[in-house]
Order: sequence, then structure tokens, then C-alpha cells
Amino acid sequence: MKRKQFINGISAIAAAITLPLNSIAGAFNKLREQKGYKIASGKDRAEKPMHLFEGDTFYTKVASADTDGDMYVYESTRVKKGGPNLHVHPDQDEWWYIIEGEFKIKVGDNLYEVKAGDSVFGPRGVPHAFTKVAGEGVGRMLTTFQPAGNLEAYSLALSNGVMKGKTEAERMNSRKTMDL
Repeated sequence: MKRKQFINGISAIAAAITLPLNSIAGAFNKLREQKGYKIASGKDRAEKPMHLFEGDTFYTKVASADTDGDMYVYESTRVKKGGPNLHVHPDQDEWWYIIEGEFKIKVGDNLYEVKAGDSVFGPRGVPHAFTKVAGEGVGRMLTTFQPAGNLEAYSLALSNGVMKGKTEAERMNSRKTMDL
């Protein structure tokens, strides 16, 4: 009899402790997007594509705010050859899915030649870079960041011209400030 009372008592205490935690977790889930949505090809979630580099347009498909910062997904459309320099995201995994065109993606010591339908995963903390290799035609890739970090905010700032006229040191400092 005493054992049964002990188990019932422990169960009641555990329920009392977890109930507030469940309520708090439920409140946070209410901040997330609660409806599905469709973003058409060549369209942006906010209906304002970002133009980061000459000939490069980012179309946000899943905004950081949609997932409470858990993930950011965008489509990058590149007209010219090239891509970003070798860099590291200390806290974000990155995944690339090639929609159209040909790219080279370097992750750590590995260099991957990829085309439509291929994907590459880049773990957080590992140096990486990618480049569109075909000179003619459009290259398109879907990129996912998990967690989102500050990439969306940084990309928006770039698109709005915040970095124009800044020195290389100032641009690097800005990336560090945003944990990029």
C-alpha cells in the first residue's frame, strides 16, 4: 500500500512540474506560422526579392520568422559565374539543392561538381564556398540554413545597400557582429 501511495505521489509531483512547462512550450509554438502557404516559382515570401551581388537574386521561401529562427530557406538565382568566397557559419548547417545549372561546392577538403537534382550538405563550423560554373544561362539553387541565425537579416541589409561604400574591414566586422 505504501509503495502505491509513493508512486501516486511522485506521479502527481511530476505532473505538477511539467504542466507549467507544457504551457510555456505551447505559448512559444503560437508564435510560429500556424498555416501553410505556397510561394510560386520566381516569387518571394515577402514579395520583395533581395539583390545581393551583381546578377544574384535571393527569393525567400521560408522566412526565419516562420520557424522562430529554426530554419531559413531561399532560392538563389545566379546569372553570372561565381559565388561567395570560402567562409564559415559557426552555428548553422547549410544544405544546397541544385534546381538548374551547374555549380562547384567546396565543403572542407571536398569539392563537389553538382547539377540539377544534386544536393550537398555543409555542417556548421566547416569552411565552404560555392560557385556557378557555367557562363551561359541561369543557375538556381535552393539553400537551407538550420538554425536560421542572422543570414536573412544580413542579406536584407546587403540588398538595401547598407554595405555600399564600406571598407573590407567594416564589411568583415559587420559579418562578425551578426555571427556570420
